Amino acid sequence: MEGDCLSCMKYLMFVFNFFIFLGGACLLGIGIWVMVDPTGFREIVAANPLLITGAYILLAMGGLLFLLGFLGCCGAVRENKCLLLLFFLFILIIFLAELSAAILAFIFRENLTREFFTKELTKHYQGNNDTDVFSATWNSVMITFGCCGVNGPEDFKFASVFRLLTLDSDEVPEACCRREPQSRDGVLLSREECLLGRDLFLNKQGCYTVILNAFETYVYLAGALAIGVLAIELFAMVFAMCLFRGIQ
Repeated sequence: MEGDCLSCMKYLMFVFNFFIFLGGACLLGIGIWVMVDPTGFREIVAANPLLITGAYILLAMGGLLFLLGFLGCCGAVRENKCLLLLFFLFILIIFLAELSAAILAFIFRENLTREFFTKELTKHYQGNNDTDVFSATWNSVMITFGCCGVNGPEDFKFASVFRLLTLDSDEVPEACCRREPQSRDGVLLSREECLLGRDLFLNKQGCYTVILNAFETYVYLAGALAIGVLAIELFAMVFAMCLFRGIQ
């Protein structure tokens, strides 16, 4: 009976890790394709710092899942204690890292408030200075989501560095201007009228509300996925330890 149970657990462990292995291989393949694609997709990704960071994260996650799946499959089939122990330690490290990230996110959740972003924007924003990462990121966000500032165009009345650099001549930065279509390559409806603060030519809604509304539906999905991943990792650790202890 004990042998049948061990054999069943062995094959369950193999199937479970085979899917992890395939998932990792797919992510790794997509990440490599994005980075080396000769048809020009790489240039599109490289033009946006957020996309290029995402591609590297894809590569890292794919490689890690690929390695985990390989260790789990080999450890289960060969009943190798060393491979199973490595698999268990990898899963444990990932589990603790995710748990730590969740705790830190809860502790520092006040840094994601409207007030925090408003303070940072008014203090550090430099307008069209794309050499400044903070300003370039904000410009990308405002153009992508068709929004202006954290709360609206009025935020830039108190943006000290922006006011100093524009000599108080511009009411809002160019990134706040309405475009057709609303993208970085879109044509400005009227740059001059927009910079003067004319309502018809600028995006009036604040980015905090726009982004919150855009991602609200995904928050619960992300939470459910996170709980699912943690549960799978716990099961994986239990499977690995049971198989480890069952091997003579």
